[in-house]
Amino acid sequence: MSASETQAQQIDEQAIRQLVDEWLEASKRGDLETVLSLMTDDVLFMVPGQDPFGKEAFAANSRVMKDHRVEGISDIQEIKVLGDWAWMHNYLRVTVTGPDGNVIKKAGHVLSVLRKNSGGRWQLARDANLLM
Repeated sequence: MSASETQAQQIDEQAIRQLVDEWLEASKRGDLETVLSLMTDDVLFMVPGQDPFGKEAFAANSRVMKDHRVEGISDIQEIKVLGDWAWMHNYLRVTVTGPDGNVIKKAGHVLSVLRKNSGGRWQLARDANLLM
């Protein structure tokens, strides 16, 4: 790999890390529109016990949870960039606090596929989430 290719890969990896940080901060603020902007229109989420679902279902589920506070901590284990596609292995810890003060904590591994859009911005395209 040439020096310029290595530098481009490092820039892409940093942009993906920033996407994760932006997602977590937007989730903490309850900023659904920002979270949705970080996904492709054809995004697909895979979680235990449910059929895969897309962006509209994610948004609907988030609106139901609008009175909950969501905080996450990400520990990115691995990122591999392959042109306009990338995959990421992440260990994620999430705490959800309900309006009644009830706290639910989940943690687990996440395997994500990201795609760079026509504007050069990385977005989440597929997400296999094993939070328990």
